[in-house]
Amino acid sequence: MAELLTARLTWAKRSHEAPCRKLARTLQAHWDRILKRFDSRPTNGAVEAINGTIQAVKARARGYPTTRNLINLAYLVAGRLKHLPASPYDITSRVVAT
Repeated sequence: MAELLTARLTWAKRSHEAPCRKLARTLQAHWDRILKRFDSRPTNGAVEAINGTIQAVKARARGYPTTRNLINLAYLVAGRLKHLPASPYDITSRVVAT
């Protein structure tokens, strides 16, 4: 992969077009991080999971008068906020006396 990128970088450096030369400078400035990305193979699974949660929130938020309500609900559901009190309606947060 590095060889292919090096060939493209060399081509872009010699280009007569200013945007291509600018791209070459940007690639060269971030070269190590670009190559590490191909080695690490990160996935976007976590982002897709949050997106699915927000899509469910959108379905639940229909009829709310403003988009601010949707945004607030998305933060509450997907934000994993730790400083909020436990919901009195959530049965998993109650301690059941035996």
